[in-house]
Amino acid sequence: MTPVPDLLTHVLAGYTLATALRVRFDWLSPAYVTVCMAGALLPDTAKLYLVVPDAAVATLLGVPFSWHVLHTLGGVVVGVSVGGVLARRADRLRVVGLLSLGAVSHLAADGLLLTGSGHSKPMLWPLVRVGLPTPGLYLSTEPTPLVVTGVAAVAVSLFVRRVRPS
Repeated sequence: MTPVPDLLTHVLAGYTLATALRVRFDWLSPAYVTVCMAGALLPDTAKLYLVVPDAAVATLLGVPFSWHVLHTLGGVVVGVSVGGVLARRADRLRVVGLLSLGAVSHLAADGLLLTGSGHSKPMLWPLVRVGLPTPGLYLSTEPTPLVVTGVAAVAVSLFVRRVRPS
């Protein structure tokens, strides 16, 4: 099961990135920051297997099925595309960009995880079918990434409020 620190770390990373971009882009409102934060959670929709097992969906559909594909580049493209279709036409490009930023930050952070094999999951599928070597900087259960992203989120938030008062 995905630990809460891991989910919160991804959300804070999305918040930090989008909030920092508010300095440059006047249109980037707090609502758009939330879109980036949602994008940072997109790859973890693969955790739906905890509620509905792969085998149940495979039986229902009559074809092999795995939720894991949602935690890959291909799954992110599908998730971002759905988000883009659901957005108002005027906001579509911005929503797709911010969802993508959040999702890519999630995959990048997961690519730094410590694994037993020394390789990440095949997150770049369908471009690459194997996991790439990982530097193994931390475990998803460690509090350190959460503390780092929390401090970064507070620092960036204070900086942006000072530079660009609402």
